[in-house]
Amino acid sequence: MIRMLLSRFKVPLVSSPQSLLRPNGRSTSVTRILQDHVGVSSRMKTVIGFRAFCAGKDLSAKKCVPCNSNEMRPMTEQAAHELISQVPEWDLVNEGGRLRLSRSWKVKTFLKGLEFFEAVANVAEAEGHHPDLHLVGWNNVKIEIWTHAVGGLTENDFILAAKINGLKLHDLLRRKASNG
Repeated sequence: MIRMLLSRFKVPLVSSPQSLLRPNGRSTSVTRILQDHVGVSSRMKTVIGFRAFCAGKDLSAKKCVPCNSNEMRPMTEQAAHELISQVPEWDLVNEGGRLRLSRSWKVKTFLKGLEFFEAVANVAEAEGHHPDLHLVGWNNVKIEIWTHAVGGLTENDFILAAKINGLKLHDLLRRKASNG
């Protein structure tokens, strides 16, 4: 499994993947290599911890990967349509051929909107993937997510949307009108 992970992320292999050499001649662990090349949090100490990142189907359990790869490309509209069902209440928007994810909420007050953005900002910062945040009027919150580096959507965008969906923000939001 370790060899597969390292080859997937184009990390050069030596005879023992448990002890890889850095350019300075010192060895480094597989955990360090995966953190450097895949962007996995340093809090994950074991290779077992990387399984959810690499093989998990639940987007909220995955980790955003760095967007600095020259090989990263925006996904097709068909691929985006396949993933959109995994992020309920998000809309797929095509603006001038550029795909984005968009979602809006109504918050109780202006300050609750700022609290909402702080909670989202904490998740975005932890993922290293930052959405466009809009506070329109005093209580309309809108988030747009797309990978600026590629000019469209990547799996990172869906991962971040899933993590935002998982936030407990109910106390900040206005209640929907009941039909009773």
